[in-house]
Amino acid sequence: MNEQLEMNKKIVLEYTDLVFIQRKPEEAVAKYQGPHYQQHNPSAKDGAEAFIGFVKWFAQTNPSFQIDVKRIIAEGDLVMTHSHLIPKPGERGTAVVDIFRLENGKIVEHWDVVQEIPETSANNNTMF
Repeated sequence: MNEQLEMNKKIVLEYTDLVFIQRKPEEAVAKYQGPHYQQHNPSAKDGAEAFIGFVKWFAQTNPSFQIDVKRIIAEGDLVMTHSHLIPKPGERGTAVVDIFRLENGKIVEHWDVVQEIPETSANNNTMF
């Protein structure tokens, strides 16, 4: 079981790298998404083509965006990443939690929660 959890985390990290670092969403979808892809973000449509379209639009709108995965957790068939997304240099960015469900080693379902990083905080802790 622990071996499968580590493999699932590796799949999600490689998928994230291909999509957001290398900017190759078509390759990531072909290699890591399952035959169906269900999206739980109410602003996003289901399916591989919708996902590829979103990534291309986001990269075109924010050509110098960066994403830094801070932590990754796996349980059962779910993998969660906690990342810092910076759309443009000098911006504070957002904290993003992505949850992926895998089936037979392929990503088939996705949830996300996005929170802007505020200018000030009620505590001295970071969001990461």
